[in-house]
Amino acid sequence: MAKIVAMEVRDVRFPTSRDLDGSDAMNPDPDYSAAYVELHTDAGPDGYGLAFTIGRGNDVQAAAIRALAPHVVGRDVPEDAEALGALSRALVGDSQFRWLGPEKGVAHMAIGAIVNAAWDLAARRAGLPLWKFASRMTPEELVSLVDFRYLSDALTEQEALDILRAAEPGKAERIAKLEAEGYRAYSTSAGWLGYSDAKLVRLAEQAVADGFEMIKLKVGGNLEDDVRRMKLARETVGAEIRIAVDANQRWDVATAVSWMTALAPFDPYWIEEPTSPDDVLGHAAIAKALAPIKVATGEHVQNRVVFKQLLQANAIDVLQLDAARVGGVNENLAILLLAAKFGVPVCPHAGGVGLCELVRHLSMFDFVAVSGSDSDRSIEWVDHLHDHFTDPAVVRDGRYLAPTAPGFSARMHDATLRRFSFPDGPEWTENAQ
Repeated sequence: MAKIVAMEVRDVRFPTSRDLDGSDAMNPDPDYSAAYVELHTDAGPDGYGLAFTIGRGNDVQAAAIRALAPHVVGRDVPEDAEALGALSRALVGDSQFRWLGPEKGVAHMAIGAIVNAAWDLAARRAGLPLWKFASRMTPEELVSLVDFRYLSDALTEQEALDILRAAEPGKAERIAKLEAEGYRAYSTSAGWLGYSDAKLVRLAEQAVADGFEMIKLKVGGNLEDDVRRMKLARETVGAEIRIAVDANQRWDVATAVSWMTALAPFDPYWIEEPTSPDDVLGHAAIAKALAPIKVATGEHVQNRVVFKQLLQANAIDVLQLDAARVGGVNENLAILLLAAKFGVPVCPHAGGVGLCELVRHLSMFDFVAVSGSDSDRSIEWVDHLHDHFTDPAVVRDGRYLAPTAPGFSARMHDATLRRFSFPDGPEWTENAQ
């Protein structure tokens, strides 16, 4: 049996703050970064994963991943649901490491990076893109991957089985649809808070020309500026294009309601992260006050338990899972099942480093094997940093193309790793500011 013989972790950072790419009201100068994991085997291929950060602290994230190496190195290479479930349980079950969470923050993101790398490895060995690899698992295999502890008051194993079995008919047709048509995307590229009005207008016009049916603007810095920018965006794209807005946790509950009331004349489709991602009751109050404007959150929701509570409290209308925030594919499967149980559409958070590459697999798997629906669903698209990956996400006519290469699409080019490794890569030693 092939073995994992080494785990290598790299601190990789991109200087996106130089052009204010990724800037928002809470994060004005991000350097998009990845704590990048390579699982080396004695028989090939290797597996790749990452945890996404925005600069300082990426070294802390990388150190947390390295601390889990004893659970990984020496294991048999995972090839099926049984092995992938066992690895996840071993990582989450390390009681001393768990104390640093539990099941949240840097510690949990470290687990997610390794679990995702293991899924990448298993899918590569199967010769399938991850969305197809997971879709071929039986409902029983998929349920075996989920940790139902803390979930059973909202989702039981039997209910999960029922959801997955109900999605079995029509799988082949949905796979064919994805391969022919792709999956709907929306664009955030126009809306970074640091962009000028002229750049916003130019990029919004381009997004519509490129076939996107929704764009997203960052808000929350200054209300007068937001009203002006929202008015410009609406005049630019017209009434038929949806405009979502994202406050990136900037407000308390009352401010969120008053600020969005001021933006309501421009027909915002959703308000994303209006307040703390941990404030379930705050989200519920905002959702009640602002309806029919939708409330969306998820990129900083720390685990399946908080998602459960958001759904139980009717606090969100759109669930935005993140490929690298929680405990990897296994926990995201639990979150997809919760969303299906409560009938809430999933529109993943992407952008960042590698997130577009990863989440397209999760949404396509959801469509094929879990919810069976792509109604009112789309995946965020930010058009930068994709050229650093060997299997980059591709959006054409406003739709993500279905990936065909084996794996989870997390592998970076060797040249990228050399150039952008921090702090010794040439990008950082030659271009220090």
